[in-house]
Amino acid sequence: MANRTVKDAHTIKGTNPQYLVEKIIRSRIYDSRYWKEECFALSAELLVDKAMELKYAGGVYGGNIKPTPFLCLILKMLQIQPDKDIIVEFIRNEDFKYVRCLGAFYMRLTGTSLDSYKYLEPLLNDFRKIKLQNRDGSFFIKHMDEYVDDLLREERYCDVILPRIQKRQVLEEIEQLEPRISALDDDLDDLGESSDEEEPMPVEVPSRYSSSHRRRSPSPIRDRYRRSPSPKYRRSRSRSPKRRRRSRTPPRRHRSRERDRPRSPPRSHHHHHSKHHDDDSRSSKKSKRSKKDKGDKARDFEIKEANELRAKLGLKPLK
Repeated sequence: MANRTVKDAHTIKGTNPQYLVEKIIRSRIYDSRYWKEECFALSAELLVDKAMELKYAGGVYGGNIKPTPFLCLILKMLQIQPDKDIIVEFIRNEDFKYVRCLGAFYMRLTGTSLDSYKYLEPLLNDFRKIKLQNRDGSFFIKHMDEYVDDLLREERYCDVILPRIQKRQVLEEIEQLEPRISALDDDLDDLGESSDEEEPMPVEVPSRYSSSHRRRSPSPIRDRYRRSPSPKYRRSRSRSPKRRRRSRTPPRRHRSRERDRPRSPPRSHHHHHSKHHDDDSRSSKKSKRSKKDKGDKARDFEIKEANELRAKLGLKPLK
């Protein structure tokens, strides 16, 4: 008796409202502790208090498929079928975000395509964060506009198959729904006006980046390597005394390298031969000088004897 739908409830989508939730998940909800303790004999007035106590949204979780309190309250709303005005107040409530989530989910399940777009699209401007529970029991953060967008687009959400609704484009073509105006359009218009007022100055492309210039003249790097140095620069380099000193001074070598370097091989025979030849030339020069000196001395001695003899005879001496 406690799990039956109220007698005066209207059928939704041609069936019992509770049948919108699958039978396996529905039986898990009936067996859950939250359904038995918190949802027993719950009326539409008391449902608001339970919705305000919600801390997160989600479907079922865990290995034994436990339903969340959010899903239990959804099934309770399908069972008691509150008035549409109460659901609209749930959606318009700005103080409790999970009350809004509960009302949006119920409106998506039971409302027509026109009601779903009419009441859920204004919630796309709500950017508050909400907490949802995964199938494995972990939690993740989502925004309210993402939650509502998933309700309008997805076929299954929070482990409940959502009824099909018509495309918005079809409702616009039959003039049942006006074209949607986004809240960001005003900001985009303001941004466009500010960009028109601040027109950027035209940027002139330098001639060196033109294609014709690229074909005619080579790159400056290649041109630098193609040019030969000026004669003035060459002359200054050749005449600089520092260059001469550097070229004449032998490079210094490390002592370790000199130690590791093998000793020079013995001098060749040609070197000894040249040395002996130099010694012979020096000795021949000395002998020639000594012979010349001896000849001069002998000649002087002969002139001296001749002069002595001529002095005895009373003749003039020889020069």
